[in-house]
Amino acid sequence: MSKIAFLACETTLPGAGQRRSDAFEHDLMVASLEPAMRSAGLEFAVIDWEAPLETFDGVDLAMLGTAWNYQDKSEAFLAKLEALEARGVQVCNSAQVVRWNITKTYLRDLAERGAATIPTLWLDGLNADDARAAMDEFDTDRIVVKRQVGAGAEGQELLTRGEVGDEWQFEHPAMVQPFLEAITREGELSFIFIDGELSHALRKKAADGDYRIQSLYGGTESVHTPSPGEAQAARAIIDALPFNAPLYARIDMLRADDETLMVMEAELIEPYLYPEQGPQLGERLARAVEKRLKL
Repeated sequence: MSKIAFLACETTLPGAGQRRSDAFEHDLMVASLEPAMRSAGLEFAVIDWEAPLETFDGVDLAMLGTAWNYQDKSEAFLAKLEALEARGVQVCNSAQVVRWNITKTYLRDLAERGAATIPTLWLDGLNADDARAAMDEFDTDRIVVKRQVGAGAEGQELLTRGEVGDEWQFEHPAMVQPFLEAITREGELSFIFIDGELSHALRKKAADGDYRIQSLYGGTESVHTPSPGEAQAARAIIDALPFNAPLYARIDMLRADDETLMVMEAELIEPYLYPEQGPQLGERLARAVEKRLKL
């Protein structure tokens, strides 16, 4: 029997100390995947990605799961994935994919390959003068500053012209984008792909008074039935990846003023895949895993 490992972390594992407030999403993923994997004749185990290598003895394929502390330990995370691959474990998504996706400058690669992306400035860090210059560059009074290596909007800031103190600074390598009203009006659309095929889609809305759509900040999700044009726009991002379609991908998109869907993120590392909006997720992933193990 092939063994599948679902990689989690110290703040998503039950009973592992103080869990993240969104750790219920880990529970939902496991509840979707475990019975589907067992029905497919696959052994399923949840393992902390930081566990010793010997813990992975007998594992045939490792899914990155809810390893949601990786952004602060990115080199150690990549080293562990490469070590697993060196031991013959098939890692999904692979260390090669993770290395490309871990820094958000991958969005420049997608843009060069024809993907519709949000205008972005890439800076090693920025201060108040840089923030004001970015507002001038984008002809806007509000910008969003994000870490180039980050997840879940952690460390992200929304800045408004006239409210940026002279002492303000952002010390991480940053990506700077204009704030787009669509995030609070329509919300973010997410498209879940399994082995390159669209599984399901959803709309994510921020809580009143916020713009962040993650459940950590009160965001909510609902099923979205994409139009043919929306599905095609999301598919174009998968086609623009510089490698074959990975086992799973979540393409997060936002609508521009001209109705163009622009990619916000191509989440290929450890995205939450929203099984409650896609009740067939577990079975689809189990079939895709079986296929990869046979190959």
